[in-house]
Amino acid sequence: MNRQPMFTPQQLLSFVAVCETTSFTRAAERVHLSQSTVSQQVRRLEEMVGKTLLARSSHQVQITEEGEKLLGYARRIIALNGEAHDVLSDKWRDGILRLGVPEDFAAPTAGLLARFSREHPHLRLDVMSGMQVELRRAWQREELDIMLIKQPYGERPLASRPEPLLWLDSAAHPCFEQSPVPLVLFPQLGLYREEICQTLDLLGRSWRIGYSSASLVALSAASAQGLGITLLPASCRLPSHRVLDSQQGLPVIDTFELALFCRQPEDGLQRQLADALADFAGLNWQ
Repeated sequence: MNRQPMFTPQQLLSFVAVCETTSFTRAAERVHLSQSTVSQQVRRLEEMVGKTLLARSSHQVQITEEGEKLLGYARRIIALNGEAHDVLSDKWRDGILRLGVPEDFAAPTAGLLARFSREHPHLRLDVMSGMQVELRRAWQREELDIMLIKQPYGERPLASRPEPLLWLDSAAHPCFEQSPVPLVLFPQLGLYREEICQTLDLLGRSWRIGYSSASLVALSAASAQGLGITLLPASCRLPSHRVLDSQQGLPVIDTFELALFCRQPEDGLQRQLADALADFAGLNWQ
């Protein structure tokens, strides 16, 4: 029998709330407890694990490395608790289906997902959108049943298509000729970042990060307005962009794909949603 002390739901809820709000006051408002109670819940967690989970100062609260480790587990435990209640109720008797999509597919697929939910009123559809690294981590933690993701060629998906990329610069305010070259990039571990930096290094060009965002829409707009060059899917090209190519010494990057993964394609509901997403995105079955 497990003799380790058990985390209570309230401890985990308080801890997650502090991490997400970076404030004991705002966390207390979120979980409807007093600030002192939230502080006690977090301190009790730290005593149980024997680690400092939050670094406190008079002005801010920052999560520590050990806190980051617990945060993922805390969110999963809270989610599993909710899922258990839902599955045991009659409301979601068809279960729960968890989908992850890239940030730029969240809005375009909203109508498709809404129709799917209406067609299956007893199925709970949970959707998350985010960067490739966030979706991949969620998939590896088995927190997703279906995943639509942009990735380098590698792991074999259920369906996929090539994701053509373009080197983009501002037509009105070009940046490629500047030194150092300003870059418009995803944050650390984001897509295309390594390809951009390595290419400029090989060209012997100095560069600096002029703009960083997790949003494809923001990156496209920033490069079009002259904040830096970028490498993005061809679908992100705006009329105010100019396309850079071999004339500037930039290579074609054709190593990425839009890929669909399904954890249990033999499951009827998972397969139905996977089919709908594949048709919507124009994917080819593998």
